[in-house]
Amino acid sequence: MQRSPAVRARGITKSFGDVVLALDGVDLDVASGQVHGLVGPNGAGKTTLLGLLLGLAVADGGSLEILGTPVGRTLAVPDGVAGFVDGPGLYPSLTARQNLSALLSLRGYDSGNAVSVDDALEQVGLTDVADDRIRGFSLGMRQRLGLAAALLTTPRLLVLDEPANGLDPAGKRHVHRVITRLAEDGTAVVLSSHRMDDLAALCSEVTLLSTGRVVFSGPVSKLAAESGELDYRVRTSDRAAAHQVALDTPGLRVVPGRDRAELDADVLVVRGPVPALDELVVRLVHADVAVRELAPVVTPLEAAFLALTGAEETDAGETDAGETGKEGS
Repeated sequence: MQRSPAVRARGITKSFGDVVLALDGVDLDVASGQVHGLVGPNGAGKTTLLGLLLGLAVADGGSLEILGTPVGRTLAVPDGVAGFVDGPGLYPSLTARQNLSALLSLRGYDSGNAVSVDDALEQVGLTDVADDRIRGFSLGMRQRLGLAAALLTTPRLLVLDEPANGLDPAGKRHVHRVITRLAEDGTAVVLSSHRMDDLAALCSEVTLLSTGRVVFSGPVSKLAAESGELDYRVRTSDRAAAHQVALDTPGLRVVPGRDRAELDADVLVVRGPVPALDELVVRLVHADVAVRELAPVVTPLEAAFLALTGAEETDAGETDAGETGKEGS
């Protein structure tokens, strides 16, 4: 069954001043119940687009519909939209519970609605620190509290800017669980991320931006297929024998250098399409060489990102300045 659109953007343009063109003819479609990822290098226009969806800025041109309502040239969006960009806005001198209660009050809800506040804190795994002042929170804990704040109004469109910033594994599980559940209940989620593992785990579709333009939009599986040949790390019981087998495998090349200083002595790196990798495994087995590990050096999604944006490989794991802080409890 086709779901109704939560976001429909056509030809969106946005400039800052007379020079900077942040968005250049961007189209975006996000269905209700879908987790849609925005990905691109720093400065690609992701945060600007998220700001438009939250009503923090207005487009210079094009058309934008959110939850079936046309958005004009005013700083406003329909009810049912929640989220944050550039990190959540919080009161550092208040506790986590006090922050959420204050937000409920500002939004016209009963400030004593502790059930909603406690439920939101529980969903993101912050119950144990609910009465701690957030000035002592780590970056990851602040991100989770920002998500809890967005949950207070039961949004139909949730917009998140780098929600995995600073999260430890436990925090990431909480955030992923919340996002997945919301999508299952029909909420549309639009999130930006530099983390390809988060996009692959959460998103059914992605839009890839580069210099303010859409260079890809569609299913994650289709984007991953754009990567073509990949480098694979191969760990075996006999590296020398595996090296020779790899050299003799049609369609496969051994990548020199990468398997020297960067990797363990029993690992080599080969490059080629998936069928050639399948053939390599067959030949290694026939040569009585045990295969202990076979994995892409760069994930297919990340490789497609690099290919379509022309970015250097080191940029794929690049994060915003705030992402260097890790979550602590």
